[in-house]
Formats: sequence, structure tokens, C-alpha cells
Amino acid sequence: MGSKNKLKRFKENETFLNVVQPTREEVVSGEFSMKGKWSSDFFKNDKPIVLELGCGKGEYTVGLAKLNPEKNFIGIDIKGARFWRGAKTAVESGMNNVGFLRTQIELIEYCFAQNEVDEIWITFPDPQIKYKRTKHRMTNSEFLQNYKKVLKPNGIMHLKTDSEFMHGYTLGLLHGEGHEVIYANHNIYRNEGAPEEVTGIQTFYESQYLEQNKPITYIKFKLK
Repeated sequence: MGSKNKLKRFKENETFLNVVQPTREEVVSGEFSMKGKWSSDFFKNDKPIVLELGCGKGEYTVGLAKLNPEKNFIGIDIKGARFWRGAKTAVESGMNNVGFLRTQIELIEYCFAQNEVDEIWITFPDPQIKYKRTKHRMTNSEFLQNYKKVLKPNGIMHLKTDSEFMHGYTLGLLHGEGHEVIYANHNIYRNEGAPEEVTGIQTFYESQYLEQNKPITYIKFKLK
């Protein structure tokens, strides 16, 4: 994507009412006004709040919001030019149960209050296979503890990935730390029983993976 195009998208994001873009300083200093007030000030209702972390173009966030009008969805990514697509689609479709937050995933506890979030989706994260990159792996122990800080006590986590490594790593970690694995499937399109929101929404990249016969994996779990 050219820098001209990026600039255009950044500018357009600023006009979207469904996009929130705090500065890092604002978030870290504790001055982020939306923390604890997503229901009252942003969505203006008390429906359950669901996050998608590293939402990319926002296709999954928008897909989930269409499937579940009784819930509110927030796609989170540091790359605003990417989620511009999802934000624009939501605006054009008149969807009022979807928003986008531009920030880093590790700052999640500064953006949401304790017990403010009902569910978290992680879709197709970078598996960070090299050992030196484990601290960036989105289902490592540290990240899981961060998610727990904002999730309700019975909050649900979802991991959907094309990486068998990430699937195995996460499953091993969850069992090892005593978290509750509700459902796990290493090939959701081959095996029956996967929920509709797992098989009914496909991102652009996911359909490419499927064309290459790459298995798509999924885990639903609760943090202890």
C-alpha cells in the first residue's frame, strides 16, 4: 500500500465515529477516557463486549458483529490503515455494534477496566515460531494474564489459527497452567461440531489457506 493511500485512510479513520485512536501517552498515563465506559459512552447500551485482538482488516470483527447483533464487538490493531476497511464497511452498513481501537495489544489493561470484557478472539496471529520471539506470542502466559485482567470471571477466549504450531503450543500451555479448555479442534472444516462463528466467517487469507488445503484450528477456553 502506497503512503498516499495510507494517509488517505488515516484521514478517513478520523471521520469515523466507530474508530477510537488514543495516543500511547494517553493510554499509559491512565487518562484514556473510554476505559470502563465502553458500554455507556461508546455503544450506549449494556450488551456484552467482545474483543478481537490483532484484527487486521477487521473482516472477522465485522463478521462476528453481523452474526451476533446481541453483542458489541471491538477490533483492536495498531495498524489503522488496515482496519480502515472494517470500519468503513461497518459505517456503510449502519452497524452500531462494532468499533475499532487503534492501540497495542500489550496495553489492553489500560484501555479496558476489570470485568469490562465478556469474550476475546485471537484470529490468525503471527505464531512467532523462533524461540527469541516467544515474548510476542499472543497466547503466552504474560498475555493470558493481561487478558484475565479485563475479562469477566467466566469470560471466554477463542483462538483460531492456521498454525498447527500455535495450536499445539497454546493447548499445551493451557493444560499445563490448569486453564479450562472447553473445545479444541485441529481441523474445523474436516471435523463436525465447530461453532458457526468459527466456520461461518472466513477472512480473505483464510479462504486462501483453505484453497491450499491448510487445516484451520480452533480452541475455546476459560482462564482459571
